[in-house]
Amino acid sequence: MPKILIIEDEASIRAVLKEILLDQKEMKLTVDEAKDGAEGLLLLESYSYDLALCDIKMPKMDGMDVLQNVREKNIHTPFIMISAHGTTEMAVDAVKMGAYDFLQKPPDLNRLLITVRNALDRQSLVKETKFLRKKVSRKFEMIGQSPALDQVREVIDKVAPTEARVLITGPSGSGKELVARSIHEKSNNSEGPFIEVNCAAIPSELIESELFGHEKGSFTSAIKQRIGKFEQAESGTLFLDEIGDMSLAAQAKVLRALQENKITRVGGDKDIVVSVRVVAATNKNLKQEIAAGRFREDLYHRLGVILIAVPALSDRKEDIPLLVEKFLKDISEEYGSKKKEIEPKAIKLLETHPWTGNIRELRNVIERLVIMAGDTIGPEDIKKYR
Repeated sequence: MPKILIIEDEASIRAVLKEILLDQKEMKLTVDEAKDGAEGLLLLESYSYDLALCDIKMPKMDGMDVLQNVREKNIHTPFIMISAHGTTEMAVDAVKMGAYDFLQKPPDLNRLLITVRNALDRQSLVKETKFLRKKVSRKFEMIGQSPALDQVREVIDKVAPTEARVLITGPSGSGKELVARSIHEKSNNSEGPFIEVNCAAIPSELIESELFGHEKGSFTSAIKQRIGKFEQAESGTLFLDEIGDMSLAAQAKVLRALQENKITRVGGDKDIVVSVRVVAATNKNLKQEIAAGRFREDLYHRLGVILIAVPALSDRKEDIPLLVEKFLKDISEEYGSKKKEIEPKAIKLLETHPWTGNIRELRNVIERLVIMAGDTIGPEDIKKYR
C-alpha cells in the first residue's frame, strides 16, 4: 500500500490534496500530513514514504531546503514540488536537486493524478530492481571463511574499484564466475551490465560474431544486424569465461579491442569505440598453452594485469559446512519445500570426499540429497547418494 506525505503550510490545501488522493480507491493510498518543512523532514527521517508532495514557500524550512536535506541524508523518497509562484528556473533547479516533477499551485487535477501515478510506478520499479539486485547478489555470494578464500576476497577488494583487467584461474567448478561477479558488483561500473561469454560453448566459426557482432548479409545466415557482447557490455563488465578455448583468430581481434578500445563487426568496415572492463577466466594453464602455440602471449599479458587463483574445494574443506547449509536453504526455496537438516556425522563424511568437481559437484550432491533423502540427512544417505 503506497504511503504519501503532504508537506504544506496551508491547512486547507493539505486537506484538499489529501481528499483527492484518498478518493483514488483503486490506488489504495495512505496519506500523512506535515504543516511545515521541519515537521516534514522529521517524518521523512522517521518513516518510509513512497512519495512526497511538497510546497516550496513555507515557514521554518522551505521546500527546496527539505529536498536538499533528504538528498544529503540519503533518503530516496521521490518529491513532487508545488508552488503558487513557480518559475521555469525554479522548476529546473528543483529537478536538478532530484525532484521527480514540479507543479503549479493550484495543480490541475488530471495532471496531479497522472504525475502521482507515474512517480509511484517509478518508485515501485526502483524497489523491485533493488530487490532483484539483492537476490542476484545473494545467489552469487562467495560462501566461506577459509584463509584461501579470504585471500581471494582481499585481492577482489583491492582490484574491483580500479579499471585493471583481471585473469581468474582455477579448476572447473571452483567458483570463478562468482569472483568475476564480485569484482563487477564492487566496481565503479556496478550499475552497468555484466555480460558473460562462455568461449568453450561457442563454435570457433561463430565466436567472432558473438563477441563483435555482425552486419546484415556478412555471411549466409546473417539476415539482420547483430550487436555483439562487447557492445552489449558498454560501461559494464564483459566476462570471458574459458578464454583458453578461444581460437587464435578470435584472440587476435580481442587483443586489438583491448589495445585500442575499438571493435569492428563481422562484415563491417566501421570502427566502434567501446568502454568495457574485461575479466577473463580459464581452467587451463595458459603458460603451457602459450608454449604449445595455442594461446597468444601478448593477449595473456593484456588480460592478466591482476591474476586471481581460485582455490579448489579440496584446499578449503573447512568451508564445506557453510556451503552445505547455503545449498540446503537455496534448494529448498527453489523447490518450495521445507529445509532439510543434516547430521554432523554426514558433514564430516562430506569433508572426506575428494570433490574433483569442486563446488559444482557439491551442489549437485546436495540437490540429490534434498530430492532423495528423508527429512534429516545422515551418513547413510551420503554413502548412498554421493
